[in-house]
Amino acid sequence: MIAIIDYGAGNLNSVYKALIKIGAEVMITSDPIDINTCSAIILPGVGSFGAAILKLKELGLDIGIRENVAKGKPLLGICLGMQLLFDRSFEDGNWEGLGLIGGEIIKFSDPCLKVPHIGWNQLILNRNDDIGLGIGQGEYAYFVHSYYALPKEDDDVIFYTEYGIHVPAIVRKGVVIGMQFHPEKSSETGIKLLENFIEIVNKTEMNL
Repeated sequence: MIAIIDYGAGNLNSVYKALIKIGAEVMITSDPIDINTCSAIILPGVGSFGAAILKLKELGLDIGIRENVAKGKPLLGICLGMQLLFDRSFEDGNWEGLGLIGGEIIKFSDPCLKVPHIGWNQLILNRNDDIGLGIGQGEYAYFVHSYYALPKEDDDVIFYTEYGIHVPAIVRKGVVIGMQFHPEKSSETGIKLLENFIEIVNKTEMNL
C-alpha cells in the first residue's frame, strides 16, 4: 500500500486516479500511523511552501516522513512536494524544508521569463537511474511552478529541463525521489515514470 499524504495542498485525486490506473494499491491519508504501515509515500502538492511545511508540522507528518525514509521506504514528492524535500525555500520568506535532499528552492529571476512557468518542457538526461528507465531523451512533461530547486549535488539530478537555465526536473537521493512537473498530467511519459516508481517500491519492499 502506498500512502498519498493529504495535508491540504490539493491535487490528490488526479495522483490517486493515475496510480489506480496502473494497478497500484493506494490510499489518501493524513494519519501518521498509516504512513508507518505503508510501503511507500507520495507527497503531492500545489501552493506555497511556507503554508505547506507548517501544515505538515502541525499534523506531525514531517517527523513521520523523515522516520520512514530513514527506514528505507521510498518517497516521491511531486511539484510542491518535491520542493519540500529540500533544506530550505525562499518563497515569501525563509522556510526550513524536510532536509532530505541538500539544496534550496529559489525563484526564477530572469525578467525575460514568464513566471509562473506553465507548460510542456522536454526532459534532458543528467544521469541514468531506475526512475528514468524507458524515458527517451527529450520527452515532454507538464510543469507549473514559480520556484525551482538548486541542489547542492549535481549527481542528485536525474533529468533537468531548460527554462532560461537548467531546472532540475527529476531528483533522487537514495529512496527519496522528486518530480518538479506533474507526472499524473504528463501523458504516457508521466505514467511510465509512475510505473517506474512502483517498480522501485516493489524492489525495495522485497529487501526491507
